[in-house]
Amino acid sequence: MQKYLDDFQQMIALRGLTDHTMKSYSTYIRAYLDYLEHILLKNPEDVSWQELRDFIVFIQRKRSLSDRTINTTISQLRFFTLYVLHQYWDPYQLPTRKFDTYLPFVPSKLEVATFISSLPDLKQKTMVTLMYSAGLRISEVCQLKCSDIDRLNMRIHISKSKNRSDRFANLSPKVLPLLEKYWRTCGKPKNYLFPKQSGRDKPIDTFFLSRHIHAHEERLGWERRLTCHSFRHAYGTHLYEDGTDLLTIKTLLGHKSLASTMIYIQLAPHATSHVLSPFDTLEDNYDL
Repeated sequence: MQKYLDDFQQMIALRGLTDHTMKSYSTYIRAYLDYLEHILLKNPEDVSWQELRDFIVFIQRKRSLSDRTINTTISQLRFFTLYVLHQYWDPYQLPTRKFDTYLPFVPSKLEVATFISSLPDLKQKTMVTLMYSAGLRISEVCQLKCSDIDRLNMRIHISKSKNRSDRFANLSPKVLPLLEKYWRTCGKPKNYLFPKQSGRDKPIDTFFLSRHIHAHEERLGWERRLTCHSFRHAYGTHLYEDGTDLLTIKTLLGHKSLASTMIYIQLAPHATSHVLSPFDTLEDNYDL
């Protein structure tokens, strides 16, 4: 089965997909190949549509996967079937799931200030501050190099972003002293701004900060609601609350589509608070 996985990863590389995508896509294909080898006892070419459906049921039950993740798994199976097996894919045999969507939690400005100011670790404080002050993704923070900090023009160069395009994010004047303090205190890194803790010249892992965010929520006695992405959402929401137009927010966040930026209309508390309900305009000649 290793040959199938190698071929799969080679095709991902040929498509020019990112290392993150390769790692993500390999997760459930590896589980699928393991299922074929140890449970179904078949080669991928010989699997029927019913057996594919059985695998989806099996993997969902075993790993308690959400409907959104099941759709990702189906997408990976489609890629594997088309590009590795060179077989026809019938979307009517393995339909994708409908799933509920939820608005993300966005901390208030006061909550952001309380959280950042009380972080005891300088590296963690610097990373969270960058996510909020510039609207960066955690992957973008981890990939930052010292040369990406443009102090002359007060901006941050973001490369290898999610939509495969470079952009510049604003560098807050209040963040620069914190960055300089971190750099001097934490070993004066020369390449990656936040290198791997092992000392190798590689960026720090994205999961490093997640566990520390949850640990700090516990220290503060807060409900566990924050993620790394919460601070990026807070950046977009607070910009919109302060009157920044959506096109500017879209540019700063590096969104490919304005539709992604429109969520901040819903997340900003004041966005619709000024709208009167038609009930409020009715004549006062009725009894409740």
